[in-house]
Amino acid sequence: MSKQAVFSDKAPKPLPFFSPAIIANGPTVYCSGCTAIDPATNKLIDGDVQAQTHRAIQNLGFVLEAAGSSLEKVVKVNVFLMNMDDFAAVNEVYMQYWGDVKPCRTCVAVAKLPGGADVEIECIALQSRRTSTGKNVESIAML
Repeated sequence: MSKQAVFSDKAPKPLPFFSPAIIANGPTVYCSGCTAIDPATNKLIDGDVQAQTHRAIQNLGFVLEAAGSSLEKVVKVNVFLMNMDDFAAVNEVYMQYWGDVKPCRTCVAVAKLPGGADVEIECIALQSRRTSTGKNVESIAML
């Protein structure tokens, strides 16, 4: 099995004990959870759970881009909420991403999130591969 850590200059810098994403066996990207950290200040943004959801998804997008993927190629999402009462508000923002075919998703409430965040989102995505003719091919590792 091969694995490669992925970092993005556009996303917040990770803590030293995890990688923002891993490309495993070539076509699959596993992203660590993202919160609403502003990459410029490395601090949690001001705003409600909807603003935090937008920023967390944008940060995931930056990491996916650095891995040769995108939000459109996400196949599985895990959402962690501080308060399950925010479920509907998060879904209003969430529905704006990922196009017509939404990825599989789990959403759970947790006792606490890093840095006082209200939401954290992680995902698994496909990675584009180029053929010898230069065309992109979507693929996923078969388990």
